[in-house]
Amino acid sequence: MKLEDIKRVLILGAGTMGQQIGLQCAMHGYDVVYYDISQEILDKSLKRIAKLGSWYASVGRLTQEQLQQSLARISATTDPAEAAREADIINESVPENPDIKGKVFARFNDLCPERTIFTTNTSMLVPSMFADATGRPEKFAALHFHDLRATNVVDVMPHPGTSPEVADLIHEFAKSIGLVVIMLHRENHGYVFNAMLGDLFLSALRLASRNITSIEDIDRAWMGVTLMPMGPFGIMDQVGLNTVWNITEYWAGRRKDPQAQACADFLKQYVEKGHLGYKTNQGFYSYPDPAYARPDFLTGIEKA
Repeated sequence: MKLEDIKRVLILGAGTMGQQIGLQCAMHGYDVVYYDISQEILDKSLKRIAKLGSWYASVGRLTQEQLQQSLARISATTDPAEAAREADIINESVPENPDIKGKVFARFNDLCPERTIFTTNTSMLVPSMFADATGRPEKFAALHFHDLRATNVVDVMPHPGTSPEVADLIHEFAKSIGLVVIMLHRENHGYVFNAMLGDLFLSALRLASRNITSIEDIDRAWMGVTLMPMGPFGIMDQVGLNTVWNITEYWAGRRKDPQAQACADFLKQYVEKGHLGYKTNQGFYSYPDPAYARPDFLTGIEKA
């Protein structure tokens, strides 16, 4: 298959990242279908996609006419067979667990055309962990997106069994949707940026879980020295605390690391309350007006 043969993109998982990825593809002329397990999830996701698109239009990333054309290319279904029909490329954003991902891909392997390329948006796993479960390991690689509201970087990470031609095609597809492609030569947990970011998160969580200082002061330390607009806990809110917890919990168990488990348990208390960060308007901070965005945050003295 060549780039011009790719017409229809299937997004498995209509959460925050799936919403951004599908809209990015639709904005660049691809037909997009979302699959998720319930109509309620899909209905909420389609509303959020329209809201995101409207924000893009308000800041000049596309015109109102282009927005309507993009939204018209998007559909959604809870029927796996309908979702798989005529899919040329899949991108998957389901929970960070290799068993879950493998089972999802195995199901769609039975339903998708032989030509369909499978890609995963996993944040910290590597594709070889569930490549065989896809049923088409030679047509499978990681295609990992960062927050598309603020960045235009995407990672392509083949596994040892990925066909070189497929890796090249995924690279060309990523370029075709307007992104800067980071091509990995070998598998690496966390790709490039996330490998560095994961260490930052663990360091911050270690400090908080040991009650060394407050969440706010950890963020103040980072922001005050680096001059960044948010600290590690603000960034975690943007990523989604359920995603950060899933990753931390998985690796804590796999490595049998007590401190990493303490970090996961610290996150879990927020997840169990439904405080998942920006997407629920409550995480380590409250949204849409988080404390770290206020002019007086770095002074540590908030105005009444």
